[in-house]
Amino acid sequence: MADDEGTWASIKRNWRVVLLVAIVLASTFALFSPTLAASSGGNGGGDDAAVEDSGITNIQYGLELAGGTRIQAPLIGVHATGVDVPSGTEAATVRSDVASNIANASTSDVTVRFPGEYGETRQQTTVVEVTADNVTAADLDAALSEAGYPAENVENRVSAVTQQTSVSILSQKVNEAGLSGGTVRVVGGDVIVVEVPNANQSQVRELVESRGQVLIQAYHRNENGTYVRTTVMDSDDLSQVGNARQTEGGQGAEVGVVVAEDSAQEVQQRFRDTGLAQEGGTECRYRQSPNSTEPCILLVQDGEVLNSFGVRSTLAEPMRDGTWANDPRFSLTTGNLSTAQEVAINLRAGALPAELDLDSNSMLYVAPSQSDRFKTNSLLAGVAAVLAVSGVVFARYRRVEVAGPMIVTALSEVVVLMGAAAALGYPVDLSVIAGFIAAIGTGVDDLIIIADEVMSEGEVSSQRVFQSRFRKAFWVIGAAAATTIVALSPLAVLSLGQLSGFAIFTILGVLVGVLVTRPAYGDILRSLLTGEH
Repeated sequence: MADDEGTWASIKRNWRVVLLVAIVLASTFALFSPTLAASSGGNGGGDDAAVEDSGITNIQYGLELAGGTRIQAPLIGVHATGVDVPSGTEAATVRSDVASNIANASTSDVTVRFPGEYGETRQQTTVVEVTADNVTAADLDAALSEAGYPAENVENRVSAVTQQTSVSILSQKVNEAGLSGGTVRVVGGDVIVVEVPNANQSQVRELVESRGQVLIQAYHRNENGTYVRTTVMDSDDLSQVGNARQTEGGQGAEVGVVVAEDSAQEVQQRFRDTGLAQEGGTECRYRQSPNSTEPCILLVQDGEVLNSFGVRSTLAEPMRDGTWANDPRFSLTTGNLSTAQEVAINLRAGALPAELDLDSNSMLYVAPSQSDRFKTNSLLAGVAAVLAVSGVVFARYRRVEVAGPMIVTALSEVVVLMGAAAALGYPVDLSVIAGFIAAIGTGVDDLIIIADEVMSEGEVSSQRVFQSRFRKAFWVIGAAAATTIVALSPLAVLSLGQLSGFAIFTILGVLVGVLVTRPAYGDILRSLLTGEH
């Protein structure tokens, strides 16, 4: 019974050491447990693209350590806020007025958002945006003034709404294309960064270089007998997009689509109005004789006609009698499977509100062999840092009971940080590894301060003397930690690419040190120097 009470009292006195051991064990579990291997994968909110470590750990590697492609480019466009639009003016009128005053823009390039359309907290004034190429803020400002819509502020970049919409759509396109681990984010306020591990430059560039605007148009004669193109459906009208597949006979490919219930009646009426639903269907000769063909369906992507085809009677008849809207589905055909796959991806993701300026892009490709060298060199750098720190500590104190726990405690911080990265699925890249090494350096530095303060004034005769000296050292450590956190916080919260990873894990290392490892080392040192366990 007395032994149990003594053990419990010892645990209470050294609870900080027990806490450190528990956290290290939890971190080790996060690093190596197979149960966390699947859940720790993915983006995890990190800045870089990530893929699972193929080794024994659950660590996710960033682009530099996994290999892959990074494309960094701004979105094309300008926008104005605080635009003074008279009450009751429709958005279509504003678009037409603005487009008519800009040489390089059409009405489809102009977007108007009135207050409250995207939430009062995000948009409290009228915004007019132009996403045409070669249009400057000065051009938009002049066009608005000439149209009678003066603006409070005009910027040479797209709006925040367009940025976030683009990030969402590009992320979906990356996922739909089966490129696992890809991430899309905004940095610097207006630059889109797309990172995809284990993908080459051509794969990623082909995926992001187009807006992905897919339209289903009717090619038909108007009242004057002139052929025109009328959009009868776009991705917003669809509720379901099937997978691309070869058509029977292998002469082409098709994508099955289902129209949304609230759009079915309107789409059906457009087919009727354009002559696509005429009796017996239509025979399309758009490719052979565009000026003497029956109405055609055109599959258009980013302004390019991918395919043209007529309407079968099996589709035309339900359109005519109004029953098609009860089961609104049909197939879009293309010449080959790869084109059908691209159409399916763009239909699911939707069209980008603005194009990426790939002429002003920064592209990085890391080959798998190069990423393997980065891994090896990073491991060697970590081992070298540990050996160097260990050598300096032992040379200074020449006492194993002081230096040994110091090294073990410092290394435990790295285990905790690696476990946190694995648990969160945060991609480990070169900047994060630099944060790990910085944690070793700052951690040992603080432990040396503790040891020097405790031992510099002579023998530690009691626990009271130790606590007095330890508190003095801890005040110094706490002040240094606060300074480090304040200095690195801007790097952690701002969109500064790889600097964020370094700042985040350096700050995390400082917090773990001040709250867990430094107090635990104090308990260990107290036991060794005073003999009180």
